[in-house]
Amino acid sequence: MKRLSRPARFFLFVPLFALGVFVFGEVVMLLWNNALVPVLHISTVSFWQALGILVLSKILFSSFGGKGGYRGNQWKQKMMWNNMTAEQKEKFKEEWQSRNRRWGNKNCEPGSEPGGESAQPESQV
Repeated sequence: MKRLSRPARFFLFVPLFALGVFVFGEVVMLLWNNALVPVLHISTVSFWQALGILVLSKILFSSFGGKGGYRGNQWKQKMMWNNMTAEQKEKFKEEWQSRNRRWGNKNCEPGSEPGGESAQPESQV
């Protein structure tokens, strides 16, 4: 398959970008006006206000450069989990479980499942 030249890619990108901006702006406007206005009794927004909301949410909740945020297993690297020894990992897990037990969260005890039920079968009498 032949690759497009740089000018051809540019002239293909510009209309696709404009179409994407228009579609996302319309979607935000429709969702805002049809979901939030009846529920919260707030005023409707125009297309340009919807684009402003979209840009503001991008600034507040996302990043503009490549792989921003916590994607994949990057959060483990940020915690230096990969650099911990086995003993440090075990100590960290024990401390985390003791804190959760202290606050009444029984789901974090060893051998428990998310429903609070024990993962080990009960012996029948």
